[in-house]
Amino acid sequence: MRKSLMAVIGAVLLMLAFTPNPAHAASLTMLGADVSTLQRTLDLGGKYYTAAGAQADPYDILKGAGANYMRLRVWNNPASGYNNKAKVLQQAKSVKAKGLKLLIDFHYSDTWADPGKQYPPAAWSSHSLATLQTDVYNYTYDVCTALKAQGTTPDSVQIGNEINVGMLWPKGQVVNSDFSALASLLKQGYNATKACNSSTQVMIHTADADSDANARWFYDGIKAQGVSWDITALSYYCMWHGTLANLYNVIADVKSRYAKPVVIVETAYMYTTANADSQSNSIPGTTTCDGQAATKAGQGTEFTWIQNTARNAGAIGVFYWEPTWYAITGNGWDPANINGTGDGWDNMATFDATGKFNSYVTWTA
Repeated sequence: MRKSLMAVIGAVLLMLAFTPNPAHAASLTMLGADVSTLQRTLDLGGKYYTAAGAQADPYDILKGAGANYMRLRVWNNPASGYNNKAKVLQQAKSVKAKGLKLLIDFHYSDTWADPGKQYPPAAWSSHSLATLQTDVYNYTYDVCTALKAQGTTPDSVQIGNEINVGMLWPKGQVVNSDFSALASLLKQGYNATKACNSSTQVMIHTADADSDANARWFYDGIKAQGVSWDITALSYYCMWHGTLANLYNVIADVKSRYAKPVVIVETAYMYTTANADSQSNSIPGTTTCDGQAATKAGQGTEFTWIQNTARNAGAIGVFYWEPTWYAITGNGWDPANINGTGDGWDNMATFDATGKFNSYVTWTA
């Protein structure tokens, strides 16, 4: 009896995850795309085309597919000269000129920050925790106010990127479940954002969509330290973070537990098993999910299912990560060697190796 009951529960969760449920779900209002590598592609002469093959502005193509929100990461002093404050200011103008909303993703690093690495910027590497608190406040405020001054005030910001066990390691790392150091940094980022613009929404972002226990551990930990935030942000990649049914459970729980909106700020799915350059694909085409092949149709269907799952669980937004990052020589993944490395994400982009958009991909409220 117990086994049969569990099977029924599992089937219900799958139904909730895969199918639209407008009678019970709110709309997705944040229909997003992280386009942090786009400016480099355009500077290198890369072209973008509609699904019908007409050359067009990539923002217009994404907007036409339903996107209304762009995400830009900001690194402090990357060797590449891209994704720094000056470049983010420039790209923010393009985003806002298209009537799109803007999410700024603070990594507080000169390079990638994620669950496995949170390197402080070189300029901050010897700083004490107290000094890092000032650094986070001043840097966050400086970038935000510069954006505001040019008429591109961010609609939301992330204080850190995938900070599952802290940021600005080792000073801001969570060790033995002690969240006090991390909390002191998050508070400074929150306060700086609100001082810049009180209506800008502050996200706290982890890659904990795979584990409700881990999500509770983290967000309970910062909440107990008095951290404020407006939106709970999660990454979800099915090949790393498990089933859609599990995603549904995590979203529903964190939404209820913290009484805050939830957004999936990163997700993606492959459209091919092929590799368009010399850099190995970050996710091989053999790593498929939910019975969806590594095809353009499969990419579109999986993204739709992820949106349905998020919406049905009560989330307010889903962002596709780096849909415009098709393989262009000189737009490598490593900011310290942007010309000498390649793009490991080309089979996950929504534009193919020729720059043509996948018509199966749509953002749906």
